[in-house]
Amino acid sequence: MRPTLDWTPTEEAPPGTTDPRPVADALRAGGVLVLSGAGLSTESGIPDYRGEGGSLSRHTPMTYQDFTASAGARQRYWARGHLGWRTFGRALPNAGHRAVAAFGRHGLLSGVITQNVDGLHQAAGSEGVVELHGSLGRVVCLSCGALSPRRELARRLEEVNAGFAPVAAGINPDGDADLTREQARDFRVVPCARCGGVLKPDVVFFGESVPPARVEHCRRLVREASSLLVLGSSLTVMSGLRFVRQAAKEGKPVLIVNRDRTRGDAHAVTRVALPLGATLTALAHQLGVPLDGGRTGG
Repeated sequence: MRPTLDWTPTEEAPPGTTDPRPVADALRAGGVLVLSGAGLSTESGIPDYRGEGGSLSRHTPMTYQDFTASAGARQRYWARGHLGWRTFGRALPNAGHRAVAAFGRHGLLSGVITQNVDGLHQAAGSEGVVELHGSLGRVVCLSCGALSPRRELARRLEEVNAGFAPVAAGINPDGDADLTREQARDFRVVPCARCGGVLKPDVVFFGESVPPARVEHCRRLVREASSLLVLGSSLTVMSGLRFVRQAAKEGKPVLIVNRDRTRGDAHAVTRVALPLGATLTALAHQLGVPLDGGRTGG
């Protein structure tokens, strides 16, 4: 069975607004749990999946089943991923990431859960971020479980694929580049340096489950929060939507900042349909929260 990649609205939900005051009120009260998605990173040059020009219009993400079943699929994934990492790994946090980090330093947040795998929350200075879908900055061996830095794998792949520099059609949210089968045909994959096993990025692929302990940790964060603030996520997949449903069931206000409709709108008290970076920056200024710390960019 293929994973859920898209969603069509079937229920009535409040329309989006351009009034961010409910978000300001929630932040002012404190105890806000942030749940972020790919839309927060688009201003850093990383495309999202489903927004305008999203990568799903041209690209079907690798599934866990395909990756583990086929050496050819792994070759294509690592060829695209190796080329994409050269760009993806240099991405810098944008104004939205910096605002979230500032809210945390100012004591307004109870935590941050991100569906993103780019590490930009941490680069901006956020602490204790729960990476729901893992991180592209790490690699795991499917045989021995050893974790290693992505930069180490990148170095090894460079050594055995000298001169590999095809022109890609674009970069995707999962960090891989758009390449044809022919462009990836001669790419060489390296095994785990410890046991010779198959290497996989330490991320949750489509069709793969988030580790149960991580899910329970996030559920506890929802229980302990005063409200849930969703930033830049369509909430199409259940991995994030379940926390919205939990918060609403527990009577916690759910607030969403996302230009397009989301699968969680019916559970939210408001959806602010404004650009994330400018909106969060304006909220920080309104609340007297200084924007400093972390790397700069975007």
